[in-house]
Amino acid sequence: EFLCWLVNALAYKSLRKCTLKVTQHSNSIHSLISNMVQPHSAILTCTLLAIAPTLVAAQSGLRGLHNLAKAKGRYFGTATDQLWTNTDSAYLALTGNSSEFGVNTPGNQQKWDATEKSRNVFSFTNADYQVAWAKNHSQAVRGHTLVWHSQLPSWVSSGGFNNATLISIMENHISKVAGHFKGQLYAWDVVNEAFEENGTYRNSVFYTTIGPAYIPIALRAARAADPTAKLYLNDYNTDWTGSKSDAYYNLAKSLLAQGVPLDGIGFQGHLIVNSFERTVQENFQRFADLGLDIAITELDIRMTLPATNELLQAQAENYAYIVKSCLATSKCVGITTWDTSDDYSWIPSVNPGQGAALLFDGNKQPKPAYYSVADALAAATVSSSWA
Repeated sequence: EFLCWLVNALAYKSLRKCTLKVTQHSNSIHSLISNMVQPHSAILTCTLLAIAPTLVAAQSGLRGLHNLAKAKGRYFGTATDQLWTNTDSAYLALTGNSSEFGVNTPGNQQKWDATEKSRNVFSFTNADYQVAWAKNHSQAVRGHTLVWHSQLPSWVSSGGFNNATLISIMENHISKVAGHFKGQLYAWDVVNEAFEENGTYRNSVFYTTIGPAYIPIALRAARAADPTAKLYLNDYNTDWTGSKSDAYYNLAKSLLAQGVPLDGIGFQGHLIVNSFERTVQENFQRFADLGLDIAITELDIRMTLPATNELLQAQAENYAYIVKSCLATSKCVGITTWDTSDDYSWIPSVNPGQGAALLFDGNKQPKPAYYSVADALAAATVSSSWA
């Protein structure tokens, strides 16, 4: 805790670009000090020499999740929101640390209500800001999302359009939004949350008006708008085998057989501590066997508050299990958490009394789950390049 205070007091105030690294192989605390800016070296030398044995033994500090993942042929990323108004320097420094997070997903800025509030009137100011911010921090971007039943302007959801008109509206939206970011994004979540829990199609305005054909139409439009972006279907509660994941498996097989452009399946991973089926790797692999990329796109593992040590340790094991499931799957390309630290999580506002779902706490300090993820990545024997 003292080390975290020291780093925050010195690094976040005036040394935000400096990284404090301690590894098992540190032979001298002076090698750690040499990474810091000279004006503070005398202060740090006196302080760190006093705590050196404990500091090295505990292997405190960040370990670079994206760097660890990249060495094993995967990426590690985060999602962010409203960066243009954020003045939380600790959050921005952590979220923009490309050693930790190599991929950035805009949480809301690319959704329909943010980009086309009025018919055929498009705005990309906030989305452009986030994409530029990610690029400036050496992060790739996953686009999110082109077609979704939620966060739709009323002119779409209640417009009463016929089949042909809604297809035209959807194709135009995809063409304009994906086309605006052509060549800039690693991937797109093209269709989001298409199925109900029992594996039937969700009664969105797109399904009730167009029918199941809206999905291949959307994928083809996305490919035409941005030929180089990976195209995904994305949903929650599909991480394990069951009715909902079966529906996606059958849909994916059908789309591929028809020659519809589909590159991957996004498994959101909004989980509850110790409350999910342990068939994740088996489920991932059957999609990989179809030739599809697998991505964990919105990972968080919530608990009932307060966050006791027992719950935090269980959460750490759960995170490690998910990461190992990705590492054991031949075409799992990476993992994204749904924001960076607990104080930015969506969970408490939607699920009162629950939270503490991410790898960093509200003070931007790593939790046990962070280290369990780092350990799982470091121990993996696979290697390749995800890019």
